[in-house]
Amino acid sequence: MFQGLELFGQAYLGFLNITSITYGLGGALIGIMVGCMPGLSATLCIALLTTLTIKLPTNDAILILICSYVGTLYGGSRTAILLNIPGTAANAASCADGYALAQRGEAGRAIGIATSGAFMGTLFGVLCLAAFTPMLAEVALSFGAFEFFWLALFGVAMSGSIVGDDPLKGWLMGALGLFVAQIGQEGLYAYDRFTFGWGELSGGISLIPALVGAFGFAEVLTTLADPAEKKLVELRDSVLPRFREVAQYWRTVLRSGVIGVLTGLMPGVGEDAGAWMSYAAAKATTREKELFGKGSIDGLMAAETGDMSSIPGHIIPCLALGIPGSAPSAVLMAAMIIHGVQPGPMMMISHPQFVYDVVAMTSLASISILIFGLFLVKPLLLVLRIKRTVLMPIIFLLCTVGAFASASRLFDIYCMIAIGIGAFFLRRRGYQMAPFVLGLVLGPLLDKSLRRGLVLSDGSLAPFFTRPICIGFATVTIFTILLYIPPFKALVQGITGAVGRGIKSLLPSRSRDIAP
Repeated sequence: MFQGLELFGQAYLGFLNITSITYGLGGALIGIMVGCMPGLSATLCIALLTTLTIKLPTNDAILILICSYVGTLYGGSRTAILLNIPGTAANAASCADGYALAQRGEAGRAIGIATSGAFMGTLFGVLCLAAFTPMLAEVALSFGAFEFFWLALFGVAMSGSIVGDDPLKGWLMGALGLFVAQIGQEGLYAYDRFTFGWGELSGGISLIPALVGAFGFAEVLTTLADPAEKKLVELRDSVLPRFREVAQYWRTVLRSGVIGVLTGLMPGVGEDAGAWMSYAAAKATTREKELFGKGSIDGLMAAETGDMSSIPGHIIPCLALGIPGSAPSAVLMAAMIIHGVQPGPMMMISHPQFVYDVVAMTSLASISILIFGLFLVKPLLLVLRIKRTVLMPIIFLLCTVGAFASASRLFDIYCMIAIGIGAFFLRRRGYQMAPFVLGLVLGPLLDKSLRRGLVLSDGSLAPFFTRPICIGFATVTIFTILLYIPPFKALVQGITGAVGRGIKSLLPSRSRDIAP
């Protein structure tokens, strides 16, 4: 316990210097600007910044990425309020009430409420991150090669629900990521696989060019193919929220914070789910239901608190189990691996301080969005006036430089362009790139764990299905996949409904028996 408190204190003290504060504020500012531009996403921002921070020390680089992650999701609320266009998918729930307030001439008030909710939601998530991550990692320390195989396979199975509504497309992209991860020399005996005699492929497909191509270059092509412009609502009133107005919604903040963290803990459930579930819970319990969709402060507060508190919620399984819960956290996990930090059960042994460092980083990110959100409103709105035809070529240049800078290979640029063009056409058909990256990241772990397990068991598959933890993971993985099959899903719903009706029918009879 005292060792944890010591590491916790060291983490905060380690970031109390000009360099770290500057990096944190800079990362949050970049994230807010990216979030302010509709069409750009947190995954794009993290992927690009990963290439630009590759030479920085690990803690400084991850600090910038986490602050940009938080800043992007917060920045998306600006366009939701002023343009009725969510900057990111997580901000869609803020459109109805935020834009309605802006049309009434209360855009500043709406931004102030959104900023307060985002700050308190992130802060609540940070507390949960500090409390639950070490506990979950301690449980996961009993994992061996057999358990790691099922853990990686479970993560790939979650690709069916990480984004989009079609699980089959998610699994196909996850499988494609697994295949790409096998290209090059394999991990145990350095034997070439799927290189087809091409020497450049012996080193495999590097993670950075793949990330930049899938999220950066593909985003450029998508945006230029479908440019959209909309008139900006003028900002006339003050953005500084009144303390009494914020304090009266403390129940909404607490409830939405819990919902956001819980949705973040579930792999495959994105930040937008935290926002919508928090919004629905607020609407079900509020006394001002008639205002929802017409300018409800309660609704806007719930939506922004829910989506921001889910960010630390997604980081918890990412650090403790190595399973990211959303597309941005998948890219963030890839960035950690690039910088030499392997998320997963062994982190509390190999990098025990890093978990507490992430807590301190996320705390700095929450303070940064509060500062920029309240005191740099009008300058940040100038970003919305930049034309996409000017912005996209700059992003493409950053993609090219980032892909080349990782290993100084021209081949990486070709990989980035090829993956980007492929991702562009796949996205047009409804295939998302987050499952692809998840398969690419978990592929080496799945491959090595399977082969090590077979070596340890002399080729027997029995330990993969007989060890206690393996049985649990196998059951959950298979059950998760079967739930996407309509007949099985209908059967489960029928059974749960029958059990629920049976319990309800028993309650009145018991009350009659007890009554005198």
